[in-house]
Amino acid sequence: MTLVGAAVCVAWVYLLWRSGAGPWPVPFGLRTHTQATGPRHSVTAIIPARNEAAVVAQSIRSLAEQCYAGAFRIVLVDDDSADGTADLARKADPSGRLTVVRAAPLPPGWTGKLWAVSQGVAHAGAPDYLLLTDADIVHPPGNLADLVSRAERGYDLVSYMAKLKCDSPAERALIPAFVFFFFLLYPPAWIRDPRRKTAGAAGGCILIRRQMLERIGGIAAIRGELIDDCALARAVKRAGGRVWLGLSEGTRSIRDYATFGEIGRMISRTAFTQLRYSPLLLAGTVLGLAFAYLLPVALTIAGQPLGTLAWLLMSICYWPALRFYGRSPLWAPLMPLIAAFYMACTVHSALQYWRGAGGLWKGRVQAG
Repeated sequence: MTLVGAAVCVAWVYLLWRSGAGPWPVPFGLRTHTQATGPRHSVTAIIPARNEAAVVAQSIRSLAEQCYAGAFRIVLVDDDSADGTADLARKADPSGRLTVVRAAPLPPGWTGKLWAVSQGVAHAGAPDYLLLTDADIVHPPGNLADLVSRAERGYDLVSYMAKLKCDSPAERALIPAFVFFFFLLYPPAWIRDPRRKTAGAAGGCILIRRQMLERIGGIAAIRGELIDDCALARAVKRAGGRVWLGLSEGTRSIRDYATFGEIGRMISRTAFTQLRYSPLLLAGTVLGLAFAYLLPVALTIAGQPLGTLAWLLMSICYWPALRFYGRSPLWAPLMPLIAAFYMACTVHSALQYWRGAGGLWKGRVQAG
């Protein structure tokens, strides 16, 4: 038991090192907003939208109110919505910047979101930058200027991870861990390092140079990807581009995940995709999660002090994600229980894939 306890402690020391001790060294978006004196590069925002009536008006309004000195347009691609998404978007734009495009039928080999994005890009013309965002993302007034300023420091793709809603009991219990696990998989320092292959982005808010997008073959180069944001970042990095990913306090998702079931479905939609649909990687992931997150609890119950130490290291690593969401540090020791939920969602994702319902999103099966 001592050797096992020592092994799990070493694992957590490694995870602390790999992630830079969790989210606290993750860079944030610029603290000051550059406005009239800021960059004047032309930008077009592309928003794929399918039945987004509950959120689209706030998102469009936030984009229309951007304090940006350069030319800025908004293209919303209505992906066969049946709830009046397009009309609500038009009413929310007092600036006249918005163009609504109706998506053509989805061709084979494409995911619905990327097909819509590709049509938006086709209607964008030739701006210096494209802002790829989602219909549930609300942007602070200086967000666009911040993104372009960051890109002008030498990056081809800049992405802000939006702050997800954390209001319902399910969100408060599980959403901070979503960010925690993401940055364990994609450490921002590794993403910025051109010597490393690690590449990641957050799909709700991505600014990319148009010329770089053309260099990698456009959206068609990733047309079948479910985890499209990270696939785009990988393509940019492989082409010699530089990628930057950070957190943002002001860029927010307003999509509700009111129940544990809704969050579970959100996780399982792409969990098995992350494992490249491999049963071997699935088994390794389940064993790895059990070793890192559940074993410390079992060792502690058995009276092994090293198990308690590993549990403490785990809690220390998790605490910054809780702090980012304004949660009490008393949630940190509950990480083993939260990890068990994510483990179950990963297994469920595999089962859905094998049943032919992989990647189910808004009525579309996108993997299987």
